[in-house]
Amino acid sequence: MSISPGLYLHVPFCSAICPYCDFAVTTGGEKRRERFTRSLIREIARDHGPWKAFDTVYLGGGTPSGLGDERLGRILEAVREALTIGDGATSAVVSIEANPEDVTEASARVWSRLGIDRLSLGVQSFDAAELKFLGRRHDPVEARRAVEIGLGAGFVVSMDLIYGLPHQSPESWQSNLEIAVDLEPHHVSCYQLTVERGTPFAKQSRQGDWAEPDDDSLAEFLYLTHEFLGAAGYPAYEVSNFARAPETQCAHNRKYWEGASYLGLGPSAHSFDGRSRWWNQRSEAVWQLKVEAGRSPEAGRERLSDRELALERLMLGLRTPTGVDLGALGLDPSDLLAANRELFERFTRENLLRIDGDRLIPSLDGMARADALARSIEF
Repeated sequence: MSISPGLYLHVPFCSAICPYCDFAVTTGGEKRRERFTRSLIREIARDHGPWKAFDTVYLGGGTPSGLGDERLGRILEAVREALTIGDGATSAVVSIEANPEDVTEASARVWSRLGIDRLSLGVQSFDAAELKFLGRRHDPVEARRAVEIGLGAGFVVSMDLIYGLPHQSPESWQSNLEIAVDLEPHHVSCYQLTVERGTPFAKQSRQGDWAEPDDDSLAEFLYLTHEFLGAAGYPAYEVSNFARAPETQCAHNRKYWEGASYLGLGPSAHSFDGRSRWWNQRSEAVWQLKVEAGRSPEAGRERLSDRELALERLMLGLRTPTGVDLGALGLDPSDLLAANRELFERFTRENLLRIDGDRLIPSLDGMARADALARSIEF
């Protein structure tokens, strides 16, 4: 487990809001983005307590790449001035999320000069019809070109893809995967399309404009993804994440799955110190007013009990092929195994997980059902 915390910076702006998105995002012009930048820098400069050196910095959103190179530079300069980034011997890994249409050779050169190491591209699909359905603003040619520019500029390049679209066939999904691996990125994330409440997709689905794929179809997509990418040299290290090598896994996102601490700044950003979790105001306007007034933008906080911590670590750990070390849950592994003997025997018979000493190791079916498995375990 990583012992150093990660830093997350939330940039809420997008040129357009995708119909499936329920993140804290918004559109906005130059004046609004400039005011946001000044407010984020002000929040960065606040006293955040005794955090250790951050070894990852992740700019997410939203679309941080759309903020503008000059503003990105000011934000990262403020981070390095106000916080301890890296431990002196090694530098922190700095990642930025970007839409393909924002990636040019000029922008890549600037991002490299700013110390950005990792480029996470919201490709979603290499099929023009699927991109149109998803409300994306780039086309397949721009998606390919963004990957090529990122690789040519020396970034560790990751791409996001989405499966489980209405009427999507396994063949069309495999075509997306084939194009992805032919481009030879370092990392691929594959997410099932989820219809979230309050989004345009939820309304369309409710009105019967289209239907979501059934569970059997989604399971077929999941198995196809793992089999294809594994054979292509991209083994899974989490149910939705695949990397060519251990060093190209997303070190920042692993903190979430491993129970490490992280500090989140910006509207809606969450933080975790190993025991307590807190989160900022979701509304950009409310967050901004509090920061500008010199007040904390925190919207809520919770202190997790031992059981809640253990349950959370189980849920997250069972999403990974390495599973969960029961000894790391703060409970006696022998007692936990004894209390759940019949349940674990059933999970083993159903090929959902296996027990290796004090470690629970899930199968792919188990990884896909991590939350349900964890909630059924008695503490």
